[in-house]
Amino acid sequence: MTTVNNCNLPEDLYYVVAKHVWARREGELVTVGMTDVAQSLAKKIIAVTPKAPGKAVQKGRNIATVESGKWVGPVPAPVSGEIVAVNDALTATPGLINSDPYGAGWVARLRPSDWDADAVDLATGPEGIEAYREFLDAQGITCG
Repeated sequence: MTTVNNCNLPEDLYYVVAKHVWARREGELVTVGMTDVAQSLAKKIIAVTPKAPGKAVQKGRNIATVESGKWVGPVPAPVSGEIVAVNDALTATPGLINSDPYGAGWVARLRPSDWDADAVDLATGPEGIEAYREFLDAQGITCG
């Protein structure tokens, strides 16, 4: 886990930096969630409304809507594919995104239609962390 501007950013994830969304490849599926940066900016998450499993989504289209006391917004799909699972625990306990954004707070799992093509635009590894650092610095964002 790397810490940038007091925000936790695992190096093994793929990021849509400007949208504060992460993706983790797990076999033929991709788990998607909101970053520590997103939950820090949103503050206390009070509701998560995911799209239904079985729905096809295009890269950049939303797979869920998240609401906090100060913000309502989409969680965009980092890759195109089919939603195969949603985190039902978030319905009862949306704050899991705040307490564990990279674990219990995951939002959905997708079966990507073309991971190799879609992943080209995602930031990952040390280069991804550096891209996130540049974005946070440019925007003046600090977590906590």
